[in-house]
Formats: sequence, C-alpha cells, structure tokens
Amino acid sequence: MFGLQMVLWPPGMGIDLVVQLVVRTALVYFAFLLALRLFGKREVGQFTIFDLALVLLAANALQPAMTGPDDSILGAFVIITTIFTVNWLVSIAMFRLPRISRILQSEPTTLARDGAWLSDAIAAQEIGMGSLEAALREHGVESVAETRLVTLEGDGEVSVVTKDGSYRRRHRYRRSRL
Repeated sequence: MFGLQMVLWPPGMGIDLVVQLVVRTALVYFAFLLALRLFGKREVGQFTIFDLALVLLAANALQPAMTGPDDSILGAFVIITTIFTVNWLVSIAMFRLPRISRILQSEPTTLARDGAWLSDAIAAQEIGMGSLEAALREHGVESVAETRLVTLEGDGEVSVVTKDGSYRRRHRYRRSRL
C-alpha cells in the first residue's frame, strides 16, 4: 500500500509543484497553439506523414518542458486536466470573444473563381497543384473549369461550389490495410 501512495502522491508533491505543472503545461499549450497558427491552415487540414512525424516529435520534445522533474501519476493527471481545461477555456473565449477567434482561426482563402485557379492565392498558401486536383476529385469534380468557387477554409478543408451552384461536401473515407 505504501508503494501505491508513493506513486499517486510522491513525497515532495506539494501545491507549489502542482501549480508549477499547471503553469508549465499552459505555457507549452499556448506556445504549441501559436506555432500551429503561424504555420497556417494547410498543416491542419492536409495532415501528411511528415506532419504526423512533426507532431509526434514535437510532443516528445515538449513533454519534459511540462513535467519537469515530476514523473508521478498525480503529475500526469494535473497535466492532462490542465491541457483539457485550457483547451476548453480557449474554445469558450473563441466563441464569446470575436477578436480571439480572429486571432486563432485562419480566414478562408479563395483558390479558384469562375473556373480558373488564382495562382497568387495558391502560392501564398504553398499548396501543390496535385493536392488541389486531388481535392477536386474528392468532391466529384474533374476539372477546375467545372467550378464557380474553390476555397481553402480556415480549418484546412477545401470546399467546392460548382458552376451549377451545387456545393460539394467532402467525404472522408477510411481505408483499412490488411
């Protein structure tokens, strides 16, 4: 029983260490959120194997910054609770404070209008034509000539309005590999 108590609430785990874990975690959360925001919406919506590697390596690199010298289960609970609480508070702030929402969310970018690609907008978003053509096909559209509007939304998704006025919602399919 003594061993379990040591794991759950180790000696030296005072309120000052709990506060330190909360502050460290909140700072790391906001730093990571800022990095994601600065690197743009393409990173969120078009998650590639390189993006997965980036997130996994970043998580591994950031973990010691949050935990410091603590490796207790209580410390893990404090960190998890802090991450979810801060995330919840950010979502509430975005809902209630339009200015916060404008800071944290990207604006939609028009990539094509009236059947023609807007090359300056595409270059600014650093999206390859292969990815854009794939996005059109995912919407059931063969060519940009069939579109009235193609938009990169703030969440990284591509939306397509065809010339006949229909909006094509993107469907995500999960493939299983056997």
